Amino acid sequence: MTTVLPTSIPEYLEQLRAALAGADPALVQDALYDAEEYLRSELAENPGTSEAEVIASVAGSYGAPEEVAEIYRDTEVTVNRALRAPPPSPRRSLLGQFFGVIADPRAYTAMFYMLLSLATGIFYFTWVVTGASLSFGLAILIIGVPFVILFFGSVRVLSLVEGRLVEVMLGERMPRRPLYAERGKPWLQRIADMFTDPRTWSTMLYFLLMLPLGIFYFTVIVTLVSVSLVFVAAPIAVWLFGADVGITGYGWHLLDFGEDVLVTSAPYWALPLLLVWGVLQMFFTLHVARGIGKLHGMFAKHLLVKSAQYG
Repeated sequence: MTTVLPTSIPEYLEQLRAALAGADPALVQDALYDAEEYLRSELAENPGTSEAEVIASVAGSYGAPEEVAEIYRDTEVTVNRALRAPPPSPRRSLLGQFFGVIADPRAYTAMFYMLLSLATGIFYFTWVVTGASLSFGLAILIIGVPFVILFFGSVRVLSLVEGRLVEVMLGERMPRRPLYAERGKPWLQRIADMFTDPRTWSTMLYFLLMLPLGIFYFTVIVTLVSVSLVFVAAPIAVWLFGADVGITGYGWHLLDFGEDVLVTSAPYWALPLLLVWGVLQMFFTLHVARGIGKLHGMFAKHLLVKSAQYG
């Protein structure tokens, strides 16, 4: 069944959106933005030419909506395969799956994201609270109108920045282009759409939630890693540097800072168990980081992308 070629840019974009039904929302956003950019540039280079004529002339080079949709779907698969690290060989045993996490780069990038989330969470929370407070405070003044517009625009820019962090570190496909907006609409209508778009408000909610989430992520990963390192380092320090009787009667001085002494009171027979526990907890920490990264990627996708209305 052949679809009639659209005669206007909004109609072209609507057909493209329909052809991409069921695709990743981030892919849909990128495809709509790229298509409008290309069609608008062609229209600007051919003044006096109608939108229908421009679309008809570029149908052979850029493609009809269904052709463009198919190209984007194929390209997405190819790019994902190229960017994705080779998967580790499948392990059927529980032990193999548990220890195999050490070869998964996504576990390490997720761990780094959890550490970074404290800084980004503080920044996002401060930006939204300060910007929203000033926007409401200045709304009664003439200068407040452009300030509010700039603030809402900055929120959309920050959502793209956060999206890149989520995609690179957590592996969740996020938009690589700004949110599509019909440029044929009047400026006032486009500004009103920005205020009524559910994505604007869900993005600000995401930024507000990033502060408590960032604190939680940072605390969890630092605690688990620190305890693991201490459990591994304590026995090694005792075995390498010898044992001095501590105030407990069976403890060992690990580090001496004058009057301040770092001591482990574990009995000698428990040191190997302490070392094994520390190693196992490090593997467990990688699993926790990878799991949290997967869940946070889905959470970010829901608030930063899927809340937008695609038809």
